[in-house]
Amino acid sequence: MSFTFGAAIYFIMWWLTLFAVLPFGLKTQEEAGDVVPGTPESAPARPRLMRIFFMNTVVATVAFALFWLGVTQGWLSPETFPFQIQVQENSRP
Repeated sequence: MSFTFGAAIYFIMWWLTLFAVLPFGLKTQEEAGDVVPGTPESAPARPRLMRIFFMNTVVATVAFALFWLGVTQGWLSPETFPFQIQVQENSRP
């Protein structure tokens, strides 16, 4: 696996895990009992984005390490995935 391919896969995993990690430890304004006028009750009381980004980086790094290990050890290969699209090369006349 090349560095560029690995970096692209890590970025995609980081972005996807962000949506799974965002609700961890979230306390809404309604739960806190302090709803700011003009905001929905489901808005976070204290977003703490740096904590979320750190947790997300840890989760994405573990997921990427498992993926990398699977690819380098041969556990994951193109034949592992059942729905493959056949690509045909077009020959130019």
